[in-house]
Amino acid sequence: MAAAAEPRARAWLGGSSPRPGSPASSPELGGRGRARPGPGPGPGPGPGSGSGPERAGARTPDPAASGHSFRKVTLTKPTFCHLCSDFIWGLAGFLCDVCNFMSHEKCLKHVKTPCTGVAPSLVRVPVAHCFGPRGFYKRKFCAVCRKALEAPALRCEVCELHVHPDCVPFACSDCRQCHWDGHRDHDTHHHHWREGNLPSGARCEVCRKTCGSSDVLAGLRCEWCGVQAHSVCSAVLAPECTFGRLRTLVLPPVCVRLLSRNFSKMHCFRISESAAPEQGEGDDGVDGSAPAGLGREVLAPESSKQTLKIFDGNDTLQRNHFRVISVPRQARSQEMLEAALRAYYVMEDPCDFELQALPASVPTMDMGTRGRTWAGGSAEEEGSRGPGSREAAPEAWILRALPHTQEDLKIYPAWLKVGVAYVSIRVTPRSTARTVVLEALLLLGRQAEGPESFQLEEVLMGSRQVQRTVLEDEEPLLARLRDIRQTSLRQMTQTRFYVAESRAVAPRVSLYVAGLPFGLSAQEYGSLLDEAVATKAGLVSVSHVYSSQGAVVLDVACFAEAERLYMLVRDTAVHGRPLTALVLPDVLHTKLPPDSCPLLVFVNPKSGGLKGRDLLCSFRKLLNPHQVFELTNGGPLPGFHVFSQVPCFRVLVCGGDGTVGWVLAALEEMRHRLACPEPSVAILPLGTGNDLGRVLRWGAGYSGEDPFSVLVSVDEADAVLMDRWTILLDAHEAGAAEDSMADVEPPKIVQMSNYCGIGIDAELSLDFHQAREEEPGKFTSRFHNKGVYVRVGLQKISHSRGLHKEIRLQVEQQEVELPSIEGLIFINIPSWGSGADLWGSDSDSRFEKPRMDDGLLEVVGVTGVMHMGQVQGGLRSGIRIAQGSYFRVTLLKATPVQVDGEPWVQAPGHMIISAVGPKVHMLRKTKQKPRKAGTPKDARADGVPIPEGDSK
Repeated sequence: MAAAAEPRARAWLGGSSPRPGSPASSPELGGRGRARPGPGPGPGPGPGSGSGPERAGARTPDPAASGHSFRKVTLTKPTFCHLCSDFIWGLAGFLCDVCNFMSHEKCLKHVKTPCTGVAPSLVRVPVAHCFGPRGFYKRKFCAVCRKALEAPALRCEVCELHVHPDCVPFACSDCRQCHWDGHRDHDTHHHHWREGNLPSGARCEVCRKTCGSSDVLAGLRCEWCGVQAHSVCSAVLAPECTFGRLRTLVLPPVCVRLLSRNFSKMHCFRISESAAPEQGEGDDGVDGSAPAGLGREVLAPESSKQTLKIFDGNDTLQRNHFRVISVPRQARSQEMLEAALRAYYVMEDPCDFELQALPASVPTMDMGTRGRTWAGGSAEEEGSRGPGSREAAPEAWILRALPHTQEDLKIYPAWLKVGVAYVSIRVTPRSTARTVVLEALLLLGRQAEGPESFQLEEVLMGSRQVQRTVLEDEEPLLARLRDIRQTSLRQMTQTRFYVAESRAVAPRVSLYVAGLPFGLSAQEYGSLLDEAVATKAGLVSVSHVYSSQGAVVLDVACFAEAERLYMLVRDTAVHGRPLTALVLPDVLHTKLPPDSCPLLVFVNPKSGGLKGRDLLCSFRKLLNPHQVFELTNGGPLPGFHVFSQVPCFRVLVCGGDGTVGWVLAALEEMRHRLACPEPSVAILPLGTGNDLGRVLRWGAGYSGEDPFSVLVSVDEADAVLMDRWTILLDAHEAGAAEDSMADVEPPKIVQMSNYCGIGIDAELSLDFHQAREEEPGKFTSRFHNKGVYVRVGLQKISHSRGLHKEIRLQVEQQEVELPSIEGLIFINIPSWGSGADLWGSDSDSRFEKPRMDDGLLEVVGVTGVMHMGQVQGGLRSGIRIAQGSYFRVTLLKATPVQVDGEPWVQAPGHMIISAVGPKVHMLRKTKQKPRKAGTPKDARADGVPIPEGDSK
C-alpha cells in the first residue's frame, strides 16, 4: 500500500505506536519495506473479525469511516440508519456507494463497521463457511450488500451469516473457528462478532437499550457467548469471550483438533450432502442470468441509464459469470471504471486499473481478444471517451490491472509472536519467495533465526474454502501476482501471503467407516478394506474396531490418501451394503476447563414433524458443531467415539422414543470404552408418542421453543435413574407350533426403556409404520400422525384374535394364567400411548407402586381397540396381570411385537425379558419457577431463531 494509507491504518487500530527500537518503529527498514503495528484495542470490532481488525488500508473520503465511500443522497422513502437503527428524518442521508451502508450525518464519525470492500483484509483468522440449501429468511439482511433477503437466500450452517446467492463470492471467510488444525496456536478465545439480524427486542449489554432491528442490518452479537451490543458500545467490552450462559455445555475450540487440509467444512462438520448448495452456486462467480453488483435493477432501454456486463478476469470470462452495473448513458470512462470496481468490491486506486471492451461479435470464451481499452485516469483520447459518445459502448467489459514494474506486497507473520500485523515489502521482477522471506524476517526482527526454517505461504480466503499453498523458494512473486490478477481481481483481494515456520505438521486424519460385516477382527477388517478400496498399508491403520456395529476407525497418515479413501468409501458397497465414511475430530480432554461438562447432541431429522433439520442448524450455531451429530449420517456410535476420552459429559437426544432407545442401546455397548461410563441423557421429543419425554417433563413434543432455552433447561435438569431391559428373541423352539414350517429367525437381543407390546397394540404400530414407509412425505405433522393412528385403529375395532390362546406367560418362573385379552403390554414408565396411564392410580395390595427405577416391570392386558381408546381417554385403565423382574413369553404363532414404538412380526418361539444393568442416568427437566421481571445479566438475549419460512 502507498504510504498515505498508513495514517488511516493507525486510526483504525486505535493503538499506540511501537516502542523505539522495535522492528515496527521505523517507517522503512533497508529502504525496501515497512512494518505496520499489530491489532490494538481498536475502536470496536467489525463483523466476524475475531479479536479485532488488523488494518483498514482502503481509500475513503473519511478516515473514520472504516473504508466506506459515503456520499450524500436524497431519500425518497422511509430509511433507517445502519449504526443507530433510528429513522432518518429529513430528505438527506449518507450512503456508502460500495456496501449500501446508510447513516445519519451525526453518526458518520461513530461508524466503526468496516465496508464490505475492506472487510476481508480485517479478518484475523480466515475460516470458510458452510452454506446450506436456499431458503426463505424473513426479516433477514445480506451481510455483504446489506439489503433484505426477499428471494431465496443462503445461510451458513455454523454461524449466523446470511447472504444472497450472488453475494456469496464476496462474503468474508470469517466463520467461527471451531477447532485447532495445526496452523496456529491459541492464546485466549475472543468474541466472534456478527453484525445484524438480531431480534427486534435485543438489548445492548452495555447501555441496555435496544440494539436489534427488523428494518436494517444493525447491532452486533458474539457467535459464541451470545452477548449483544451496539457497534459503538462493543468497544468497551473485554475482547475475551467466556462462552456465556452455555459455557459448561460448549466444547471449546482449543480442545478440538482436526487436521482438515484437504477436506471441505461440510465434510469436517459431517453435514450431509442434502444440505449442500444447489448446482450453479460457484464460489468464484455469479450466475450471469441474474443481474448483480451495484446495479441490481435492469433498466428499460429508454431509460437515462444503461446496464453493462463486467467480468473481473479470465476465470469469470471463461465461465460467463459477470456482474451488472448501471451507469448514466453520458457517463465518462472514469465513472464507469469506478462503478465496475465497486461491483467487485475492489477498493484500490482506479488509476491502477482499466476496462477492456469485449466486442459483441467475439465469444466471451475467447480470452485472447483485446478490445478497446478505457484506462482509469488515462489522458488518451479513446480512454476519455465515455459511453455516451457517438460510438455505441459495448455491453460487456473486462476489468484488468495495469502492469507495474514493482508492487508493495503485505506479508503477514502467520502465527509468530511478533508485535506487528504485517510488513510491507516492495516486490520487483527479481523478487522471489526466498528473498521476500529474508526481507520479512529482517523487518520482523527474526533475522537471527535460520531463514531455511521459514517458508512463504499463499492463502486464498474463499468464502467456501480456505486454500493454502507453500511457494517454491525460486517462485518469482511479481509474475505470480500478475497471474492472480489476470485470473480474477477479486481473487487477488482475497489472497494473503504469510511467512511461517516450515515445521512439518504430522498428518493424522481419523476416518470412521461403517456398513462393514459384523464380528470381524481388526486384521480381517483391514484386509476387507484393502480389497474394497485399496488402502495403503504404510499410511492407513485400524485404530478402533466396533465389530458388533460393523464399524472401524482408520488412522490415515497422509492428507491425500485420507481424501481419496473418504471419497472412495462413500461410493463403495461391501456384501451389498453401502459404506459410510465420516471425518472425526480428536477431543483434547486434558485441555477442558475443570467445570466443563460438554453436551453431546444427537438429532434425528426424520422424527416427528421433521423439525430436526432446523434444530441441527440451531445447535451447530449455539454450540461447537463438532459436538452435534446427525443420526441419519452414521448413527450414534461416531459421537460416542469422539467423546470417549471426555471425563464428564451429558447427552441430548432429539427424536422420538425409538430414537432415544437407539442411542441408549449404543451407549450400553460403548459404556466400557468411555471415560465417563454413565453420562446423563436428556430428551427433546420430536416423535409422535414421546412417552419417555413426558415422564421426564420434556413435554409432549417439540413445538418450536427457543433452542437456547432448551439447552439452558438441559443444564439445569436433575439426574434420575431408569431401568433398562433386555429382550431375547429366540425362535428356534417353535416345533410345537402349528406353522412350524415357517422360516425361523436367528436369536437376537433388543433393549427396552419404555414398554413392550404384544398383539393388537403392536399390530396398530406396525400398520402405521408401513403406511409411513410407503409415503414418508405425508408424515410431517404430529397431528396428522395421530390421525393415521386413529384411522388404523378404527379399521381394527371389530378385530378379534384371542391373544391369550396364542401365548404363554411365565413371571419369575411361575406360570400366569391370562384373561381374555387382545394385547399384552410390559411397561417400565408411567406413560403409554402418548401419555396414557395404563397401570392406573388405584392402590392394590398385590403390587408395589410402580417406579421407573425399581427393577420391576408391570404387565397389563387390553381387550381390544375400544379398550385402548378408553385408556387413552382416561376413562379406564388396563387389566393388571403381574409385576416382576424376569419374564418368559412363549409365542405359539407369528405375532406382532413392538418395543418402544418399533414394530415387527415375531416368529413363533420364546421372548425372555430381564433387567440389564447398570441403570441409565436420565435428565429430568426441573419444574418451571415463576420468572421475575427482567432477565439475568448473564443470560443470552436470544437463541438462534428458526426462520419462519424455513420450517414446515
